[in-house]
Amino acid sequence: MTHLPPIRGEHLSTALSLAADGVPALPLRAGKATFGNCRRCSGNACGGRPNMKTPGPCACPKPCHGWAAATTDPDVLTSPAWARAWREAAAVAYHPGGAGWTVVDLDNTEAIAWARETLPATRIVRTTRGEHWIYQGVMPSRNAVRPDVDIKSAMQYARWLGPGTGTITTLPDAVRDLVVKQPAPVRPVTVPAPAAGGACPHRTPAYLNRGLAMAEQRITEAPSAVHATVFATFLAVLSTHGRCGCLTEAHTERLFAAAQAKGESPRHCADAWANALARLGM
Repeated sequence: MTHLPPIRGEHLSTALSLAADGVPALPLRAGKATFGNCRRCSGNACGGRPNMKTPGPCACPKPCHGWAAATTDPDVLTSPAWARAWREAAAVAYHPGGAGWTVVDLDNTEAIAWARETLPATRIVRTTRGEHWIYQGVMPSRNAVRPDVDIKSAMQYARWLGPGTGTITTLPDAVRDLVVKQPAPVRPVTVPAPAAGGACPHRTPAYLNRGLAMAEQRITEAPSAVHATVFATFLAVLSTHGRCGCLTEAHTERLFAAAQAKGESPRHCADAWANALARLGM
């Protein structure tokens, strides 16, 4: 008869206490790693939580799928299917986003000094290398938002190191802004100048400016199919304004910036512009 080691009572007790407070908890292996998917769910064969980016619809009873296994259900935490994980657990983790929180993970004294100068005071938890600053609010998670600073919130887990000190305050814009992608430098493709003596058909610059504003609006308001919308918009602008030589780099920069704000890369912008030129034989 195989004798199993006892469940690490302190870890399970911590998880149950967190769950009672509405904080989704899960066990961690040594090295702060989550328990890997079971054979049934290996490679997401179960069909649930592809790449651990969404919580469901897998109904595996074991603590699979990394952060998405975190739960506030005491029946799940104490179920026989989780017993082995608690026996092997080296720590407890929680899902900050599931608790409505964002953790700013500061890995050293330099990062802490930056936070003290930049961010509003909030609850602080000491870590082995630095501090966790916990705010009320959920946002996308991202590592290395600046040197030695990570953001742990939605679809991420953090190790539970105690309640910390201080009062949790509202997530500030200064933290949200850390994950906003800055527009890449625009390197537009220019339109050839008109042939000598070519006359501009536009009566006033306002006509061109209005056309560019409408093009920017079309890109900005695109609910889907952004690639196709950007190409169609570039094509429309060039077909109307491209042959007279009125378009300058400043104008194309405006269009590229609008496209990049919708997630297009500088390369995609340049390709769409070049393809539109080719389509029009320019």
